[in-house]
Amino acid sequence: MPEGPTIVLMKEDLRKYVGEKVVSAAGKAKIDKDELVGKILKEIRLYGKQTYLIFDDVSVRIHLLMFGSYEVDEQTKPDKSLQLGLTFKKGKMFFYTCSVKMIDNEILKTIDWTADVMSDDWDPKNAKKKMKAEPAMMVCDALMDQDLFSGVGNIIKNEVLFRIGVHPESLVSNLPTKKLNDLLKEARNYSFDFLKWKRTDELKKHWQIYYKKKCPKCGEDVIRKDTGKGKRSSFFCEKDQKLY
Repeated sequence: MPEGPTIVLMKEDLRKYVGEKVVSAAGKAKIDKDELVGKILKEIRLYGKQTYLIFDDVSVRIHLLMFGSYEVDEQTKPDKSLQLGLTFKKGKMFFYTCSVKMIDNEILKTIDWTADVMSDDWDPKNAKKKMKAEPAMMVCDALMDQDLFSGVGNIIKNEVLFRIGVHPESLVSNLPTKKLNDLLKEARNYSFDFLKWKRTDELKKHWQIYYKKKCPKCGEDVIRKDTGKGKRSSFFCEKDQKLY
């Protein structure tokens, strides 16, 4: 599943269409595509892994899910996987194998934009407050909770926990204050590192624990285990990541 930094890159590719009018709309998404024709794209806004194409009185929410993708200007993938294609006077945007929903712009007012770890609106104090309200939650689940850390995915989760030396099955209530603050800080820091490495196609080169066999610190075997309520894969070193 594409994580927040990848969606930021997508926004950068799409933003040249802001201010442009939709000439035509196509694709398999079950929305009223004709309603978009003639409307001007006012803004593109992100909430973690979700992209909002904002028009005058309606928005289109795009979520790439596990295997979604996008293209700009040229369609190279078959129509059977095209969920939404928008044509503008100066180009096109295509979204494949993804979730597409049309929503009323009033819904945008209900979103907690402060939960997006890559946004200028990110508020770690708010995230900390929400975490403390779930003391029995494992930190692996907390990091993957999009209401707490919107945009964080499994790569970021694993790398952040290795950076701060915390076992993924640690409970929120057991984390020392310093470790909790480190988690909040590194969730954002690593997301921007991810973005930097993704730009230069060097992300995998910088993985420390994700899909590694040996711990880069001590040389011990890396444990791979499905953890938390979500049963997502965690990679960790039992020696260098403490269970709280």
